[in-house]
Amino acid sequence: MSSAHDTVIERPDSLHAKEWLRAYQRLRAATEAICAPLHKEDYMVQSMADVSPPKWHIAHVTWFFEAFILKPFQPDYQTLDPAYDHLFNSYYETHGVPFPRAERGTISRPTVDDVYRYRAHVDQAMQALLENPPREHLPEILRRLELGLPHEQQHQELLLMDIKHILAQNPLCPAYRDDLTPGLAPAPAQEVPSLGWLAYPAGVREIGHDAAEGGFAYDNEMGRHRQFVEAFEMADRPVTNGEFLAFMQDGGYATPEHWLADGWATVKAEGWPAPLYWVERDGVWHHYTLGGLVPVDLNAPVCHVSFFEADAYAQWAGARLPTEAEWETVGQDVPLSGNFVDQDYLQPVAAASSEGMPSQMFGDVWEWTGSAYRPYPGFRKLPGSLGEYNGKFMSGQMVLRGGCCATSADHIRATYRNFFPPEARWAFSGFRLARDGGV
Repeated sequence: MSSAHDTVIERPDSLHAKEWLRAYQRLRAATEAICAPLHKEDYMVQSMADVSPPKWHIAHVTWFFEAFILKPFQPDYQTLDPAYDHLFNSYYETHGVPFPRAERGTISRPTVDDVYRYRAHVDQAMQALLENPPREHLPEILRRLELGLPHEQQHQELLLMDIKHILAQNPLCPAYRDDLTPGLAPAPAQEVPSLGWLAYPAGVREIGHDAAEGGFAYDNEMGRHRQFVEAFEMADRPVTNGEFLAFMQDGGYATPEHWLADGWATVKAEGWPAPLYWVERDGVWHHYTLGGLVPVDLNAPVCHVSFFEADAYAQWAGARLPTEAEWETVGQDVPLSGNFVDQDYLQPVAAASSEGMPSQMFGDVWEWTGSAYRPYPGFRKLPGSLGEYNGKFMSGQMVLRGGCCATSADHIRATYRNFFPPEARWAFSGFRLARDGGV
């Protein structure tokens, strides 16, 4: 494996394997807790090509451990059904033939119960493997497990994104959960806090994960390198719903000069009048949340906007989106705290005053940057099929930073590079502004 996974102890013993087993079991239980409020009918729905049915998610993360740990390193392991290797392979072309992504919702069999039996089967085999691991393969097993656990965390976030999109198609606007942490109700008497700007001097920055400092990172974060960053200013918080509403009311979606050519073509083709999930009722904007349809909180960060919308707003506001190097320059000195899935809002919430410091850098919304998703200097893919994890997507995508309200707090870091196509809106994505100048 690459240096991204060299952080595991070089000579792990069985005690360490048992610690990894406990972490594995906690994470697997968290995935099932996300699915607990679902009805069986919900598990099957695929509301668009980018959304996967919940049943597929919980099977795919199970397949990952089976394909990359159990089959290579547990000689007596017997798969529950050989066909699952085809059905639940996401995109690993060097491993086998993946089932087409856009057709995942057509697979009614195996059933939901079958998929949970599959999870239990693999979990039992993983427990047996980690309780009595083969000594000669243990370092590699733990390196792959170190990737597999964050992989499942990514799918936990994707589950919440996809469940939201699935339920939002229903005109009844059913709530995924009705017991979320309070905080979604708007506060109309409050004024939208004014936007502040923080100045940063020009200089050479160290960007990317430093393998020498330890800790897990994906391969796309590796290749720590120096980068000169010109003086810039960064907004002290993300753009709010209220500010984005002003853009809408000023004809933002009808004024082509704000938009990139591809963005304007997308707006016209899709007929976008507002962020995803927004709907006007009796002159008041509402939006669908995992707690149901609620009035838009004007003070909370705007969410479910594409890169195209974020860039158009920045043009309208006389600013721009930050580069990912600028974002990391600011983020590396900000505490890793915020509104994550652990807070159980499952929705961006208004922040307190920033008091001259960057606020909401982590959590609430993934923040679009103006940077294309490309490899860092010295980037090396993982060997074998796991090399397809990140590197093959380094084209036609834009980088987002900071995590969101559906991200696990222990999954994020300042160097984390998320990426989506510029037209994507179903992620918990927002943005903050930047501009040239500064110290």
